[in-house]
Amino acid sequence: MSMRQWIWLVWGVWLGMHAILSSAQPGNEVWVLVETGKQRLMVMQGDRPVDTFEGISFGRNGVTREKVSGDNKTPLGVFHIAWVNDRSKYHLFFGLDYPNFSYIKWGWRRGMLDVPTLRAFIRANYQSAIPPQNTPLGGYIGIHGLGKADRRIHGRFNWTRGCIALTNSQIDRLRRWVGVGTTVVIR
Repeated sequence: MSMRQWIWLVWGVWLGMHAILSSAQPGNEVWVLVETGKQRLMVMQGDRPVDTFEGISFGRNGVTREKVSGDNKTPLGVFHIAWVNDRSKYHLFFGLDYPNFSYIKWGWRRGMLDVPTLRAFIRANYQSAIPPQNTPLGGYIGIHGLGKADRRIHGRFNWTRGCIALTNSQIDRLRRWVGVGTTVVIR
């Protein structure tokens, strides 16, 4: 079996497992819904909102399903919190497992990823680890506070490089609800 055939085999198996797992209903679990059009983040329990954060900010160049490094856009899709940085310059940072498999597939089909990078993505997904962050697809996407940033700018403009920003008090409140593994839907 050639390397290319092996990659497509692993890819197909993972996509099948991903489709099965993604189709499961959240039940009564806590998850996050980010509504980009309404500049709102809601903590959901099952299908019921339990906390709402208004006036959030996104990437300065909007949102996209075709994110690339340096585009300053927030990726749309279904992600999970993969790590938490309590010492972030943005007060608190919940890192997402971006790029997820749909972005990896998109990047691979467009020739943006080489075989070693694709292997690293597959390995990270198989091990439920943080995917590679320094690739042509970008990385280090998450939900964070302002840190020492100007709250007036935050209230008037989308200003991030692709993340979702809340005020420091909002991100502290969000911390009560979420942790590593929490699903985050950005739409």
